[in-house]
Amino acid sequence: MLERLPQFEAEYEDVLRQLSNPDLGRDQRALRDLSRRRKELEGVVETLRSLRAAMQDVSTAREMHAESTGEERAIATEQLDASLLEVESLQDKLRALLLPRDPRDGRNVIVEIRGTEGGEEANLFAKDLYDMYLRYAEHRGWRVEVLDARPSDLGGIDSATFVVKGDDAWQRLKHEAGTHRVQRVPVTESQGRVHTSAAAVNVLPEADEVEIEIDPSDLRIDVYRSTGPGGQSVNTTDSAVRITHKPTGVTVAMQDEKSQIQNRARAMQVLRARLYEQERARQEAALAKERRAQVGSGGRSDKIRTYNYKDNRVTDHRIGLTLHKLDRVLLGDLDEIVDALVNDERSRQLIGE
Repeated sequence: MLERLPQFEAEYEDVLRQLSNPDLGRDQRALRDLSRRRKELEGVVETLRSLRAAMQDVSTAREMHAESTGEERAIATEQLDASLLEVESLQDKLRALLLPRDPRDGRNVIVEIRGTEGGEEANLFAKDLYDMYLRYAEHRGWRVEVLDARPSDLGGIDSATFVVKGDDAWQRLKHEAGTHRVQRVPVTESQGRVHTSAAAVNVLPEADEVEIEIDPSDLRIDVYRSTGPGGQSVNTTDSAVRITHKPTGVTVAMQDEKSQIQNRARAMQVLRARLYEQERARQEAALAKERRAQVGSGGRSDKIRTYNYKDNRVTDHRIGLTLHKLDRVLLGDLDEIVDALVNDERSRQLIGE
Protein backbone atom coordinates (compact mmCIF):
# COMPACT_ATOMS: atom_id res chain seq x y z
CA MET A 1 0.00 0.00 0.00
CA LEU A 2 2.87 2.39 0.69
CA GLU A 3 3.81 2.12 -2.98
CA ARG A 4 0.43 3.70 -3.82
CA LEU A 5 1.01 6.71 -1.55
CA PRO A 6 2.31 8.93 -4.40
CA GLN A 7 -0.79 8.03 -6.43
CA PHE A 8 -3.15 9.02 -3.60
CA GLU A 9 -1.12 12.18 -2.87
CA ALA A 10 -1.29 13.23 -6.54
CA GLU A 11 -5.06 12.72 -6.67
CA TYR A 12 -5.47 14.58 -3.38
CA GLU A 13 -3.50 17.57 -4.70
CA ASP A 14 -5.54 17.52 -7.92
CA VAL A 15 -8.81 17.56 -5.96
CA LEU A 16 -7.57 20.48 -3.85
CA ARG A 17 -6.63 22.33 -7.04
CA GLN A 18 -10.11 21.79 -8.50
CA LEU A 19 -11.76 22.92 -5.28
CA SER A 20 -9.79 26.17 -5.40
CA ASN A 21 -11.32 27.04 -8.78
CA PRO A 22 -13.72 29.96 -8.18
CA ASP A 23 -15.94 28.81 -11.06
CA LEU A 24 -16.72 25.56 -9.25
CA GLY A 25 -19.45 27.29 -7.25
CA ARG A 26 -21.64 27.27 -10.36
CA ASP A 27 -21.79 23.47 -10.32
CA GLN A 28 -23.09 22.43 -6.90
CA ARG A 29 -23.09 18.74 -7.73
CA ALA A 30 -19.42 18.79 -8.76
CA LEU A 31 -18.59 20.82 -5.65
CA ARG A 32 -20.33 18.28 -3.44
CA ASP A 33 -18.63 15.29 -5.11
CA LEU A 34 -15.18 16.88 -4.95
CA SER A 35 -15.66 17.84 -1.29
CA ARG A 36 -16.56 14.26 -0.43
CA ARG A 37 -13.59 12.89 -2.36
CA ARG A 38 -11.26 15.36 -0.63
CA LYS A 39 -12.40 14.09 2.74
CA GLU A 40 -11.92 10.45 1.70
CA LEU A 41 -8.45 11.04 0.25
CA GLU A 42 -7.37 13.14 3.20
CA GLY A 43 -7.95 10.22 5.57
CA VAL A 44 -6.14 7.74 3.31
CA VAL A 45 -3.15 10.02 2.69
CA GLU A 46 -2.72 10.92 6.36
CA THR A 47 -2.97 7.26 7.40
CA LEU A 48 -0.46 6.15 4.75
CA ARG A 49 1.98 8.83 5.85
CA SER A 50 1.57 7.75 9.48
CA LEU A 51 2.06 4.12 8.45
CA ARG A 52 5.25 4.99 6.60
CA ALA A 53 6.59 6.75 9.70
CA ALA A 54 5.52 3.88 11.96
CA MET A 55 7.27 1.32 9.76
CA GLN A 56 10.42 3.40 9.89
CA ASP A 57 10.10 3.39 13.69
CA VAL A 58 9.88 -0.43 13.57
CA SER A 59 13.06 -0.59 11.49
CA THR A 60 14.90 1.70 13.89
CA ALA A 61 13.62 -0.22 16.93
CA ARG A 62 14.81 -3.50 15.44
CA GLU A 63 18.28 -2.10 14.90
CA MET A 64 18.42 -0.83 18.49
CA HIS A 65 17.14 -4.16 19.75
CA ALA A 66 19.80 -6.08 17.85
CA GLU A 67 22.60 -3.84 19.15
CA SER A 68 21.51 -3.57 22.80
CA THR A 69 22.09 -5.78 25.84
CA GLY A 70 20.87 -6.00 29.41
CA GLU A 71 18.44 -3.31 30.57
CA GLU A 72 18.80 -1.44 27.28
CA ARG A 73 17.61 -4.54 25.42
CA ALA A 74 14.49 -4.73 27.60
CA ILE A 75 13.71 -1.08 26.80
CA ALA A 76 14.36 -1.72 23.11
CA THR A 77 11.97 -4.70 23.22
CA GLU A 78 9.22 -2.49 24.65
CA GLN A 79 9.81 0.12 21.95
CA LEU A 80 9.75 -2.52 19.22
CA ASP A 81 6.52 -4.05 20.53
CA ALA A 82 4.87 -0.61 20.71
CA SER A 83 5.97 0.23 17.15
CA LEU A 84 4.63 -3.09 15.83
CA LEU A 85 1.28 -2.47 17.54
CA GLU A 86 1.11 0.99 15.97
CA VAL A 87 1.77 -0.47 12.50
CA GLU A 88 -0.95 -3.09 13.02
CA SER A 89 -3.43 -0.46 14.17
CA LEU A 90 -2.71 1.78 11.18
CA GLN A 91 -3.01 -1.16 8.79
CA ASP A 92 -6.44 -1.97 10.21
CA LYS A 93 -7.47 1.67 9.90
CA LEU A 94 -6.24 1.77 6.31
CA ARG A 95 -8.15 -1.38 5.37
CA ALA A 96 -11.33 0.21 6.71
CA LEU A 97 -10.66 3.44 4.79
CA LEU A 98 -10.13 1.55 1.55
CA LEU A 99 -13.32 -0.48 1.78
CA PRO A 100 -15.85 0.29 -0.96
CA ARG A 101 -17.65 3.49 -0.03
CA ASP A 102 -21.39 3.70 0.26
CA PRO A 103 -22.23 6.25 -2.46
CA ARG A 104 -24.83 7.74 -0.11
CA ASP A 105 -22.28 8.61 2.60
CA GLY A 106 -22.18 12.31 3.32
CA ARG A 107 -25.81 12.91 2.40
CA ASN A 108 -28.45 14.40 4.63
CA VAL A 109 -30.98 11.87 5.87
CA ILE A 110 -34.76 11.86 5.83
CA VAL A 111 -36.25 9.84 8.68
CA GLU A 112 -39.89 8.76 8.70
CA ILE A 113 -41.52 7.18 11.78
CA ARG A 114 -45.03 5.80 12.22
CA GLY A 115 -46.81 3.48 14.59
CA THR A 116 -47.78 0.15 13.05
CA GLU A 117 -49.07 -2.65 15.30
CA GLY A 118 -50.67 -1.87 18.64
CA GLY A 119 -53.08 0.98 18.08
CA GLU A 120 -52.51 4.09 20.20
CA GLU A 121 -49.71 2.38 22.12
CA ALA A 122 -47.82 2.07 18.82
CA ASN A 123 -48.27 5.82 18.28
CA LEU A 124 -46.93 6.51 21.79
CA PHE A 125 -43.91 4.32 21.06
CA ALA A 126 -43.39 6.11 17.74
CA LYS A 127 -43.21 9.37 19.71
CA ASP A 128 -40.59 7.82 22.03
CA LEU A 129 -38.48 6.85 19.00
CA TYR A 130 -38.94 10.31 17.52
CA ASP A 131 -37.69 11.94 20.73
CA MET A 132 -34.81 9.44 20.93
CA TYR A 133 -33.54 10.32 17.45
CA LEU A 134 -33.87 14.06 18.07
CA ARG A 135 -31.78 13.69 21.23
CA TYR A 136 -29.24 11.53 19.42
CA ALA A 137 -28.94 14.16 16.67
CA GLU A 138 -28.33 16.82 19.30
CA HIS A 139 -25.69 14.61 20.92
CA ARG A 140 -23.91 14.17 17.57
CA GLY A 141 -24.09 17.87 16.72
CA TRP A 142 -26.37 17.30 13.72
CA ARG A 143 -29.00 19.80 12.62
CA VAL A 144 -32.61 18.67 12.39
CA GLU A 145 -35.43 20.11 10.33
CA VAL A 146 -38.87 18.71 11.13
CA LEU A 147 -40.88 18.41 7.93
CA ASP A 148 -44.08 16.95 9.33
CA ALA A 149 -45.27 15.65 12.72
CA ARG A 150 -48.84 14.54 13.23
CA PRO A 151 -49.91 14.10 16.87
CA SER A 152 -52.23 11.28 17.90
CA ASP A 153 -55.09 11.45 20.38
CA LEU A 154 -53.16 10.47 23.54
CA GLY A 155 -49.94 12.40 22.96
CA GLY A 156 -48.17 10.07 20.58
CA ILE A 157 -47.62 10.61 16.87
CA ASP A 158 -49.41 9.07 13.92
CA SER A 159 -46.31 9.86 11.85
CA ALA A 160 -43.29 12.15 11.77
CA THR A 161 -40.85 13.10 9.03
CA PHE A 162 -37.63 15.05 9.60
CA VAL A 163 -34.30 15.78 7.92
CA VAL A 164 -31.02 15.15 9.74
CA LYS A 165 -28.08 17.19 8.43
CA GLY A 166 -24.55 16.04 9.19
CA ASP A 167 -21.54 14.59 7.36
CA ASP A 168 -21.88 11.17 9.02
CA ALA A 169 -25.67 11.16 9.45
CA TRP A 170 -26.29 8.54 6.75
CA GLN A 171 -23.47 6.29 7.88
CA ARG A 172 -24.79 6.23 11.45
CA LEU A 173 -28.54 6.24 10.85
CA LYS A 174 -29.02 3.95 7.86
CA HIS A 175 -29.12 0.85 10.09
CA GLU A 176 -32.12 2.25 11.99
CA ALA A 177 -34.51 1.43 9.16
CA GLY A 178 -36.92 -1.37 9.98
CA THR A 179 -39.46 -2.48 12.56
CA HIS A 180 -38.81 -1.50 16.17
CA ARG A 181 -40.72 -3.53 18.79
CA VAL A 182 -41.61 -2.42 22.31
CA GLN A 183 -42.62 -4.59 25.26
CA ARG A 184 -44.20 -2.66 28.15
CA VAL A 185 -47.41 -1.96 30.03
CA PRO A 186 -49.30 0.60 27.95
CA VAL A 187 -50.88 3.65 29.56
CA THR A 188 -54.11 2.42 27.99
CA GLU A 189 -53.91 -0.93 29.86
CA SER A 190 -55.86 -1.05 33.12
CA GLN A 191 -54.82 -4.61 34.07
CA GLY A 192 -51.08 -3.95 34.15
CA ARG A 193 -50.32 -6.50 31.45
CA VAL A 194 -47.29 -6.23 29.20
CA HIS A 195 -48.18 -5.64 25.56
CA THR A 196 -46.05 -5.82 22.45
CA SER A 197 -46.38 -3.01 19.93
CA ALA A 198 -44.32 -1.84 16.98
CA ALA A 199 -43.32 1.22 15.02
CA ALA A 200 -41.69 1.46 11.61
CA VAL A 201 -38.66 3.62 10.89
CA ASN A 202 -37.76 4.51 7.31
CA VAL A 203 -34.36 6.09 6.57
CA LEU A 204 -33.75 7.71 3.18
CA PRO A 205 -30.77 9.60 1.78
CA GLU A 206 -31.82 13.06 0.67
CA ALA A 207 -31.66 13.41 -3.11
CA ASP A 208 -30.54 16.54 -4.94
CA GLU A 209 -32.82 18.07 -7.53
CA VAL A 210 -30.17 17.51 -10.20
CA GLU A 211 -30.18 13.75 -9.48
CA ILE A 212 -33.91 13.16 -9.65
CA GLU A 213 -35.60 14.89 -12.55
CA ILE A 214 -39.37 14.90 -12.09
CA ASP A 215 -41.67 15.78 -14.97
CA PRO A 216 -44.38 18.10 -13.58
CA SER A 217 -46.92 16.33 -15.80
CA ASP A 218 -46.23 13.13 -13.82
CA LEU A 219 -47.50 14.73 -10.61
CA ARG A 220 -51.00 14.90 -9.19
CA ILE A 221 -51.19 17.60 -6.53
CA ASP A 222 -54.13 17.74 -4.14
CA VAL A 223 -54.65 20.44 -1.51
CA TYR A 224 -56.87 20.18 1.54
CA ARG A 225 -57.26 21.52 5.06
CA SER A 226 -54.80 20.17 7.61
CA THR A 227 -56.15 18.19 10.55
CA GLY A 228 -55.08 17.52 14.12
CA PRO A 229 -55.73 14.65 16.57
CA GLY A 230 -59.13 13.09 16.09
CA GLY A 231 -59.48 14.64 12.66
CA GLN A 232 -60.43 18.11 13.79
CA SER A 233 -59.52 20.94 11.43
CA VAL A 234 -56.60 23.05 12.59
CA ASN A 235 -56.49 25.37 9.59
CA THR A 236 -59.15 27.39 7.82
CA THR A 237 -57.32 27.35 4.47
CA ASP A 238 -56.37 24.57 2.07
CA SER A 239 -52.70 24.58 3.05
CA ALA A 240 -52.05 20.84 3.31
CA VAL A 241 -50.57 19.24 0.20
CA ARG A 242 -50.58 15.70 -1.14
CA ILE A 243 -48.34 14.92 -4.12
CA THR A 244 -48.65 11.67 -6.06
CA HIS A 245 -46.02 10.58 -8.57
CA LYS A 246 -48.29 8.90 -11.11
CA PRO A 247 -45.72 6.62 -12.83
CA THR A 248 -44.68 4.98 -9.53
CA GLY A 249 -47.69 5.62 -7.29
CA VAL A 250 -45.45 7.15 -4.59
CA THR A 251 -47.47 9.60 -2.48
CA VAL A 252 -46.24 12.20 0.00
CA ALA A 253 -48.45 14.42 2.16
CA MET A 254 -47.38 17.46 4.22
CA GLN A 255 -49.49 19.66 6.46
CA ASP A 256 -47.22 21.06 9.18
CA GLU A 257 -46.73 24.49 7.65
CA LYS A 258 -49.49 27.07 7.32
CA SER A 259 -48.28 27.92 3.83
CA GLN A 260 -49.29 25.71 0.91
CA ILE A 261 -46.05 26.69 -0.85
CA GLN A 262 -43.91 25.50 2.08
CA ASN A 263 -45.82 22.23 2.40
CA ARG A 264 -45.44 21.63 -1.32
CA ALA A 265 -41.66 22.26 -1.17
CA ARG A 266 -41.29 19.84 1.74
CA ALA A 267 -43.40 17.19 0.03
CA MET A 268 -41.20 17.44 -3.07
CA GLN A 269 -38.11 17.08 -0.87
CA VAL A 270 -39.38 13.78 0.52
CA LEU A 271 -40.68 12.62 -2.87
CA ARG A 272 -37.24 13.07 -4.45
CA ALA A 273 -35.67 11.03 -1.64
CA ARG A 274 -38.18 8.20 -2.05
CA LEU A 275 -37.76 8.09 -5.83
CA TYR A 276 -33.97 8.16 -5.48
CA GLU A 277 -34.06 5.22 -3.08
CA GLN A 278 -36.56 3.36 -5.26
CA GLU A 279 -34.31 3.70 -8.30
CA ARG A 280 -31.26 2.59 -6.30
CA ALA A 281 -33.17 -0.46 -5.06
CA ARG A 282 -34.26 -1.28 -8.60
CA GLN A 283 -30.69 -1.17 -9.86
CA GLU A 284 -29.53 -3.48 -7.07
CA ALA A 285 -32.42 -5.93 -7.40
CA ALA A 286 -30.77 -8.12 -10.05
CA LEU A 287 -27.54 -8.36 -8.07
CA ALA A 288 -29.44 -9.15 -4.87
CA LYS A 289 -31.39 -11.91 -6.62
CA GLU A 290 -28.17 -13.47 -7.89
CA ARG A 291 -26.58 -13.25 -4.45
CA ARG A 292 -29.57 -14.94 -2.80
CA ALA A 293 -29.39 -17.73 -5.37
CA GLN A 294 -25.74 -18.31 -4.48
CA VAL A 295 -25.82 -18.10 -0.67
CA GLY A 296 -29.48 -18.47 0.26
CA SER A 297 -31.78 -15.66 1.32
CA GLY A 298 -29.80 -14.78 4.43
CA GLY A 299 -32.78 -12.65 5.27
CA ARG A 300 -33.49 -11.35 8.75
CA SER A 301 -36.85 -10.72 10.29
CA ASP A 302 -38.34 -7.31 9.73
CA LYS A 303 -38.00 -6.85 13.49
CA ILE A 304 -34.61 -5.28 13.97
CA ARG A 305 -34.72 -4.22 17.63
CA THR A 306 -36.73 -4.83 20.81
CA TYR A 307 -37.13 -2.34 23.66
CA ASN A 308 -38.12 -4.11 26.89
CA TYR A 309 -39.11 -1.65 29.61
CA LYS A 310 -39.51 -4.14 32.46
CA ASP A 311 -35.89 -5.31 32.23
CA ASN A 312 -34.49 -1.94 31.05
CA ARG A 313 -33.21 -3.93 28.07
CA VAL A 314 -32.67 -3.16 24.40
CA THR A 315 -31.70 -5.91 21.95
CA ASP A 316 -30.59 -5.50 18.36
CA HIS A 317 -31.48 -8.80 16.73
CA ARG A 318 -29.26 -8.38 13.66
CA ILE A 319 -26.01 -8.55 15.61
CA GLY A 320 -27.24 -10.20 18.83
CA LEU A 321 -26.36 -7.18 20.96
CA THR A 322 -28.21 -6.73 24.27
CA LEU A 323 -27.72 -3.74 26.56
CA HIS A 324 -29.37 -3.21 29.93
CA LYS A 325 -29.58 0.55 29.62
CA LEU A 326 -32.82 1.21 27.78
CA ASP A 327 -33.39 4.37 29.82
CA ARG A 328 -30.15 5.85 28.51
CA VAL A 329 -30.79 4.71 24.94
CA LEU A 330 -34.15 6.50 24.92
CA LEU A 331 -32.32 9.64 26.05
CA GLY A 332 -30.26 9.48 22.87
CA ASP A 333 -27.32 7.36 24.03
CA LEU A 334 -27.25 5.30 20.84
CA ASP A 335 -23.55 5.31 20.02
CA GLU A 336 -22.77 1.87 21.47
CA ILE A 337 -25.47 0.26 19.33
CA VAL A 338 -24.62 2.29 16.23
CA ASP A 339 -20.87 1.64 16.57
CA ALA A 340 -21.53 -2.10 16.80
CA LEU A 341 -23.68 -2.00 13.65
CA VAL A 342 -21.09 0.03 11.73
CA ASN A 343 -18.30 -2.34 12.81
CA ASP A 344 -20.41 -5.35 11.84
CA GLU A 345 -20.92 -3.88 8.38
CA ARG A 346 -17.18 -3.27 7.98
CA SER A 347 -16.33 -6.77 9.20
CA ARG A 348 -18.67 -8.32 6.65
CA GLN A 349 -17.15 -6.16 3.93
CA LEU A 350 -13.63 -7.27 4.90
CA ILE A 351 -14.56 -10.92 4.49
CA GLY A 352 -16.27 -10.23 1.20
CA GLU A 353 -19.97 -10.47 2.10
